[in-house]
Amino acid sequence: MATRSPLQSTLCPFFRMQQDAFLALLAQDGFAQTVVVERESNGTLDWHAHPFEAKALVLEGALTIETDSDSRTYAVGDIFHLAKDVRHREWFSAAGVRYLVGRKP
Repeated sequence: MATRSPLQSTLCPFFRMQQDAFLALLAQDGFAQTVVVERESNGTLDWHAHPFEAKALVLEGALTIETDSDSRTYAVGDIFHLAKDVRHREWFSAAGVRYLVGRKP
């Protein structure tokens, strides 16, 4: 059985999710809490974990997320999915980043 990375990208290269469709997807998947997160230009967050599962749509800028087993960069239109309690760190682009994120316990 294949092991899934704790950091899942659901991006199709020819498809950019619109915000309304993403909100509908979050509701369908049980992500009741949604917030918009903004991070500063060239900023970083050191190793940490969240007590919730997160699925996010990048609205502006870009970020790189590294887990113990993976590192991926996400730009406008990309979706990332991070499992609950997964240790990770983040880097933000020169433009910073702004993303819409759904959270669930």
